[in-house]
Amino acid sequence: MTTWVLLRGLMRESRHWGDFPAHFQQAVGAERVLCLDFPGNGQLHAEHSLTTVATMADHCHRQLQVQGVAGPVHVLAVSLGAMVALAWADRYPDDLQRMVLINTSVAPHNPFYHRLRPANYPALITTMLFGSSEQRERLILRITSNLQTAEQVKAIIKRWTAYAQEKPISVDNILRQLLAAMRFRAPPYSDKVPLLLLAGEQDKLVNAACSRKLAGLWHCPLHLHPTAGHDLPLDDAGWVIQQVVNWQVDINFAPALPPENQ
Repeated sequence: MTTWVLLRGLMRESRHWGDFPAHFQQAVGAERVLCLDFPGNGQLHAEHSLTTVATMADHCHRQLQVQGVAGPVHVLAVSLGAMVALAWADRYPDDLQRMVLINTSVAPHNPFYHRLRPANYPALITTMLFGSSEQRERLILRITSNLQTAEQVKAIIKRWTAYAQEKPISVDNILRQLLAAMRFRAPPYSDKVPLLLLAGEQDKLVNAACSRKLAGLWHCPLHLHPTAGHDLPLDDAGWVIQQVVNWQVDINFAPALPPENQ
């Protein structure tokens, strides 16, 4: 049974995937798609957010048991969720079979000014800590998405604001999640879990140079969307899905390597 686990990023929850999981499941032929929330977000908004990416990975490992998933699973993850996927693969390699990481960045391989573009610092600090739910969501959409029309923007902000009001994330939990992302250091990469990187060339939050650097270091495929931003599944869900479908075909039909010393 093929199960895909979807992981969102900072301050995001399962509902922010929209209808992406249903389209994704049909396209990749998965028996199950499981969207997990991190403590402090979504269904777990009343809990304290974890302050390390490693403990977030532990949370994901436990959730497989809670959800009755035997594994190994495939993971598609965005931003902070992608950091968690890397830690998860390092701590519990038998849990994961494949990973697709979107617009991620990690120390020590990527400099801080690429991991979070400095132009966003003032607005992020002011709005995240002191803004209303609608102001936060409006800012998040502005810096993470490029391809929305005015009508779409209005509908998305209304929907996201409702999520934030129904299951609010506290300022304390925002800071805890930021701390976890800042403290994370990438573990040594092992090719035991095949990896695909996707990134938006016009990401206003994280420089696409981060994904380029990681692809070179880890010798894994990278596909760049020429116009999309940080929230690639929002900006062009069809493109993301097609890259994963193509990658699955490449892996499944890759020629077997000849035995050594034969």
